[in-house]
Amino acid sequence: MGKPKRAQKPHCLVLPYPIQGHINPMLQFSKRLEHKGVKVTLAITQFIFNKTMNGTSSSSISVETISDGYDEGGPEAASGGYEEYLPRFREVGSKTLAGLVVKFGNMGCPVDCIVYDAFLPWGLDVAREFGLVGAVFFTQSCAVDNIYYHVYNGHLKLPLTETTNIMVPGLPPLEISDMPSFVSVPQVYPPLLKVVVNQFANVGESDWVLCNTFHKLEEELLSVTFGPKRVVYVIAFLTLPAPIGHLVFEDEFHKYRAKKLRPTTRKV
Repeated sequence: MGKPKRAQKPHCLVLPYPIQGHINPMLQFSKRLEHKGVKVTLAITQFIFNKTMNGTSSSSISVETISDGYDEGGPEAASGGYEEYLPRFREVGSKTLAGLVVKFGNMGCPVDCIVYDAFLPWGLDVAREFGLVGAVFFTQSCAVDNIYYHVYNGHLKLPLTETTNIMVPGLPPLEISDMPSFVSVPQVYPPLLKVVVNQFANVGESDWVLCNTFHKLEEELLSVTFGPKRVVYVIAFLTLPAPIGHLVFEDEFHKYRAKKLRPTTRKV
């Protein structure tokens, strides 16, 4: 006998880094997923929820909260700055995200996949703890991610010793002014530099890699940055309305339950 059909929609838990420039693209991504028939829950910190939503949401996407350890003040409440905030966020955020997964399981609405911001690689640890699919989402352009990738793997040494003709694989010769500020003046933002560089700490272990890009614009960079890893390319839909800002992978998300199937590459 074949397996009974699943009555519920696939359920995706989306975890953005708690700043507007990361929440917005992942919220738009969530709307596109919902349009394809996927149940989506956006998990944001209690502080961001209190600050931006005032208990209400204008979106059709379900919103749940996790804790970063500073529910009343967010990063500014950490007396030690980001050096204190980020480890605390990882510790408390992991526990409260896991609590959400358990909560939905007890409600009869189990989570199938966690889509986590690349700035929060511990999202994959939570997915693995419960045997879920883990999908990493890069919100920045692949050109910027490529620079961070080469810092991560040691090909681009910091601090930079040159100000002109800086060579990064996949990119034309760059000036120091072309570099992200985390790279051009790394001494100013050491904790946040670790965040942007360590995006790649476990990317090879994720089931899906989602990029906020146009494939034809950054085709070479995608190959240089992610190599043979299967990548699901996402149209840059940050300011594009549906159906222009649509998902590339259409109904693939419906074809797996938790962790069995992996996507094939689809291009724009």
